[in-house]
Amino acid sequence: MSTPNLIVTPSATMLSDAQRAEKMSNLSFGRTFTDHMVVIPYRDGAWQQGEVKAYGPLSLDPSTSSLHYGQSIFEGFKAFSQADGGVKTFRPQANGERFNRSAKRLAMPALPVELFMEAADTLISLDHPWVPENIGESLYLRPFMIATDPYLGVRPSLEYLFVLIASPAGAYFPKGVKPVTVWISEDYVRAAPGGTGEAKCAGNYAASLLAQEQAQQKGCDQVVWLDAVHREYIEEMGGMNLFFVYQENGKTTIVTPELTGTLLPGITRRSLLELAKDLGYESEERKLSVQQWRDDIAAGRMTEVFACGTAAVITPVGEVKANGFEMSINKGENGPVTMALRDALLAIQHGTAPDTHNWMHTVV
Repeated sequence: MSTPNLIVTPSATMLSDAQRAEKMSNLSFGRTFTDHMVVIPYRDGAWQQGEVKAYGPLSLDPSTSSLHYGQSIFEGFKAFSQADGGVKTFRPQANGERFNRSAKRLAMPALPVELFMEAADTLISLDHPWVPENIGESLYLRPFMIATDPYLGVRPSLEYLFVLIASPAGAYFPKGVKPVTVWISEDYVRAAPGGTGEAKCAGNYAASLLAQEQAQQKGCDQVVWLDAVHREYIEEMGGMNLFFVYQENGKTTIVTPELTGTLLPGITRRSLLELAKDLGYESEERKLSVQQWRDDIAAGRMTEVFACGTAAVITPVGEVKANGFEMSINKGENGPVTMALRDALLAIQHGTAPDTHNWMHTVV
């Protein structure tokens, strides 16, 4: 089945250059949005004609099934200004493929990856003045799909809506990259075997908020999740993948928990595993327990810990708290391996270093 091309209907109320500059003068994350959005409906078993139109509210029936039964998925990726003045996105095809894996888990229809990428390219091309120019800044793309059947019966919806919006994002750490303090959650779990852990669905994030509140009450910035069966093995930090840096026998190795079906298969995670080899580091995917984390820090084998994700790129971890113990990592300072990986990834994304992995997709 061929996918429909997008109709472009430019907004009649686009901001002036001065108005846009004002909105972009003090960027935070996820508060400011561009002039347009993409909307593609699904009904009668097929994707219908899509449209790029003015950013604005969606109209939903009160009985819309996603509001009651949670058929809602999303993705997140970025467009970056390039050294030559162009704009490129980072691994959008990988995000489109993961979007469809999430859709399958929630009994939602797959969106052709080429349509996913066309939607992003068209929106960015129309709104490219919204792409910030500084290193560490980007245009954040948020594609999502919701069930729109006006029906209260418990079954997969027959109708869906794909929407893509874009938000100019400043540096995630406006005061510079600083290590965070994390709380190991023993009261709550993020995902269980057979559940939706590897899907990027809205319900996973809603279920995480209470544990995040608990972490903040303990004086921590983020929560670290453990496995649901043993409550022993490290899984993720908030909505980010975790990495552990080892220095042994003259070798630097980065280790991240293996994918078991309960962890989100992060695009940044996958990229760092490849990028580590370019920097002369070794990389491993394996289980790591809390006790091993404590032992390896105490023995000096583990020297740094960081989390990674689309929004923040890389977040160093400087202190760990849990029921019964606390520990400091690298004296609460940014580690050299962590920062080398972060700088190398940002250089590729902004076009100041060669893209030897062909991760960047040219838009304009």
